[in-house]
Amino acid sequence: MALPDNPRSSVFYSGGLFLDASTIPSSIVNAFSGEVRFRSYPAYPKRKRSDFLCLSLSTKGKDVVINTPTECAAARGESGTLKAGKKLTVRLRGGGAVNTTKHLWSGAVAAMVSRTCLAPLERLKLEYIVRGERSNLYELIKRIATTQGLRGFWKGNFVNVLRTAPFKAINFCAYDTYRKQLLKLSGNDETTNSERFIAGAAAGMTATVLCLPLDTIRTRLVALGGENLGGIIGAFRHVVQTEGVFSLYKGLLPSLLSMAPSGAVFYGVYDALKSAYLHSPEGQQRIQNMKQHELNAFEQLELGPVRTLLHGAIAGACAEVATYPFEVLRRQLQLQGRATRLSTLATFVKIVERGGVPALYAGLLPSLLQVLPSASISFFVYEFMKIVLKVE
Repeated sequence: MALPDNPRSSVFYSGGLFLDASTIPSSIVNAFSGEVRFRSYPAYPKRKRSDFLCLSLSTKGKDVVINTPTECAAARGESGTLKAGKKLTVRLRGGGAVNTTKHLWSGAVAAMVSRTCLAPLERLKLEYIVRGERSNLYELIKRIATTQGLRGFWKGNFVNVLRTAPFKAINFCAYDTYRKQLLKLSGNDETTNSERFIAGAAAGMTATVLCLPLDTIRTRLVALGGENLGGIIGAFRHVVQTEGVFSLYKGLLPSLLSMAPSGAVFYGVYDALKSAYLHSPEGQQRIQNMKQHELNAFEQLELGPVRTLLHGAIAGACAEVATYPFEVLRRQLQLQGRATRLSTLATFVKIVERGGVPALYAGLLPSLLQVLPSASISFFVYEFMKIVLKVE
């Protein structure tokens, strides 16, 4: 396949790049089908037009690494040959951006599917946290169905999707990005558990800082009187005009304090379970079978559909139990007006004084009922979308 006509944008000053489709991965071959720019370094300071350089290509990470095989020489007359094993890095312009976009879309679709399916459980959880609901679960469900109908269980779901889709997209993408960077820094062949937990904590904090305002607006809409704020735009305008822009970040500190360990546990536990399975005899056998057969997208899941759902549920449950008190504290801070604003510590003390330590776990049961399937669906859809979109 010929490179662009501009000689400055190609590895060679003249000629072309010839790829053997039988030995080069299809992703590399496809990458040269469009315009490609190379950042290369000449093998010699001076070249003759008759020079020829024989190369083989291999991939590692996001870079295309060029290695010269020992049996292949670069003829240059009296100047000698290029030593075997010499590596030149060729970066495909825009490839990283495309892959990042696929990551974001995979996370966004996972969030939209999981949140829409489980919106009723999310609504029940908010009723316990935001309204201080005291009635049992059956009575609460009956009252919502009687007063608001079936649609009442999806109240605030559109805002929830608007908040959760970018949050999960950034979260998943950031986790994979941080994990890969830590892997490069350590130089290990595989990410360690500590690196997984660090990457998960950093991803959770990144997504929280970027998406907290949408969560604040959604909480106001679900709270008492929220239906009178005029929807998303009206609630946003009301909060900014009456309390200022920074009020959108109420509860940022407890949010960060909760999302750091939550992200660490959520992604760390899932990745640790996944790694343990893939290194087991059963996992190794599954990988070998996958290489030998033509598989559809569902069959290409490394853990398989059932195990992906199960590991996702375990990771979600561990993260929720570990950080639920921070969730309660954050919601209470978001509900405070300017006149009744309290510090994070004062709000925490007030919650404990009013309902004791169990008040920090108000709504944990419906929350777990929501988190278990939510985490399962999220990981399943995310892994599935990465296969569909061919995320590298």
